[in-house]
Amino acid sequence: MSTLEIKDLHVSIETEQGVKEILKGVTLTVKTGETHALMGPNGSGKSTLASTIAGHPRYTVTSGSITLDGEDVLAMSVDARARAGLFLAMQYPVEVPGVTMTNFLRTAKTAIDGKAPALRTWTKDVKAAMEQLRIDADFAQRNVNEGFSGGEKKRVEILQLELFKPKFAILDETDSGLDVDALKVVSEGVNRAQDEGNMGTLLITHYTRILRYIKPQFVHVFVDGKIAEQGGPELADRLEDEGYDRYLAAAGTASAQA
Repeated sequence: MSTLEIKDLHVSIETEQGVKEILKGVTLTVKTGETHALMGPNGSGKSTLASTIAGHPRYTVTSGSITLDGEDVLAMSVDARARAGLFLAMQYPVEVPGVTMTNFLRTAKTAIDGKAPALRTWTKDVKAAMEQLRIDADFAQRNVNEGFSGGEKKRVEILQLELFKPKFAILDETDSGLDVDALKVVSEGVNRAQDEGNMGTLLITHYTRILRYIKPQFVHVFVDGKIAEQGGPELADRLEDEGYDRYLAAAGTASAQA
């Protein structure tokens, strides 16, 4: 069992108005085999947390720590974090002109594992994963995400997840922009990766609809840069009924008092 541990994490960014603190003391532990849902309104800092774990240079950690099996993640380069077993499915996957899907996937797998996968087995695995995610075989020869629809880009993110087999997957609003059919296909891919790889999952979302297909054991309400409440799946059901208003009101009161 592996453990991703975040302790009292504070993160800031540079803005035109000066330094702004986004994360205000986040503490969270995810173990392999667990699925955690991180839910909150827009602007609460959820994507900042995901990007910080992955090593985005825009975000500055001012205090706190992130460790993976006791190793200091913040001291690692972005590629070292990937080799250590961290995977980020981006909210807005980028296009990579001039690089085919085939070349990208095999090069990335080689970099992560430290050796090239056996070609015959790899080709079979890629084909099977694409079929399960309903990605047309022609996409293998297309440039990464170039001209793909939003739903196609999200399926390609989960294709990478299934092929790279990380220890921990951070899924940053993977459900956004998906219709019902695509949501189900993508969720099935996440569940396969979870079942086959003993992976830990941090699922970041606004809505409960994806939780119908990906069942979390733990739910965390994220408001104003920190976790406001934690619980089991029943907490997501309550959010569906009540929304985030009472958390936002409490955060506003705390800010005013500060």
